[in-house]
Amino acid sequence: MRVLAAAAVAAFFAAGQHDAQAGPDRVSILLGSHHVGATRNFEEFNPGIILVWDERVWRGNLDIAAGAYRNSYGDGSLALSLAYPFVKTDDWGLDLFGGFSWYPGNGQQFSHAIGDVVPIAGLQARYRNVFMQAIPAGGQAADAVFSFGLTFAME
Repeated sequence: MRVLAAAAVAAFFAAGQHDAQAGPDRVSILLGSHHVGATRNFEEFNPGIILVWDERVWRGNLDIAAGAYRNSYGDGSLALSLAYPFVKTDDWGLDLFGGFSWYPGNGQQFSHAIGDVVPIAGLQARYRNVFMQAIPAGGQAADAVFSFGLTFAME
């Protein structure tokens, strides 16, 4: 948890005080997930909320996202990520993303973790207000995870 909190603070300072005070550009509502090749049962109704600040880091090339959601083990999780948009129009988006997610009490379920903090990376796509993320998994309990939800511009 301390690693995730420190990363969040560092990301917002890197974004600059003016940007952090401006508030998020988008809010995304996580709805669920699907675990490809799952060897056990996972909860696939995963409600959550993610706040996104568009193009705030690395000379305006990376998006910052921070959120909270119900994870696939049935517990609350926090996540912080950066995304590099390859395609970005009003209707379409395709990003490469990476970050960290806190899985309290479940870090041992993952092949790579620092305590309960798990690295996440993958590809995310958006069409209008619908988004999906594809996250490769280590294959211990699933081959990949697809998560999906809705996203809205904050105007």
